[in-house]
Amino acid sequence: SLVHNFNCSLLFGVLSFVSVMFGYLLFSNFYFKSKKIEYQFGELLCSIFPTLILVAQMVPSLSLLYYYGLMNLDSNLTVKVTGHQWYWSYEFSDIPGLEFDSYMKSVDQLELGEPRLLEVDNRCVVPCDINVRFCITSGDVIHSWALPSMSIKLDAMSGILSTVS
Repeated sequence: SLVHNFNCSLLFGVLSFVSVMFGYLLFSNFYFKSKKIEYQFGELLCSIFPTLILVAQMVPSLSLLYYYGLMNLDSNLTVKVTGHQWYWSYEFSDIPGLEFDSYMKSVDQLELGEPRLLEVDNRCVVPCDINVRFCITSGDVIHSWALPSMSIKLDAMSGILSTVS
């Protein structure tokens, strides 16, 4: 929220500055067309000013990104979830040898009240009252991993490790 407010106020200042400069250049172009003016200091400012704005936006954004990365480190259990073409693979990294595949149930296998396209044959069950971290990736194409009871949905992409805890 603070980073968003900072970026919005910075954007408003840049917009005001650009509007004033555009008006000045438009006015000076009509009335001072015959003079050839070299304004190296202005060119230097127009090169340095955007760089400083980008650095001012980068510092809080990177610190926030670093903070969010640290939030997921204090988990009691880590589950690596890998999306494949027709199934999900679950691997509990804290418990050696505990890994399984989970396939979606077809329509004729569903029982009354089970959600279509969300019900699987082998559910991933995790203990309650502990901090669980899910590391989600894909083995081939983009997949969507969801935990509807906790309102969590993440996209699993090949080569990118998304985490949620």
